[in-house]
Amino acid sequence: MAKPNYSFEKRQREIAKKKKQDEKLAKKQAAKAAANPPPPGQDGPAGQQGE
Repeated sequence: MAKPNYSFEKRQREIAKKKKQDEKLAKKQAAKAAANPPPPGQDGPAGQQGE
């Protein structure tokens, strides 16, 4: 019978955990960016400035 490769299994668990953390961080950053709109005058339409 083959011997289990615990190092490989542990590495796979670490990779999955890091991927999940990265996805969670990206989701948090996207939500924060959506909640904080850019300051006026930088991203708005050019025709409405100075009215």
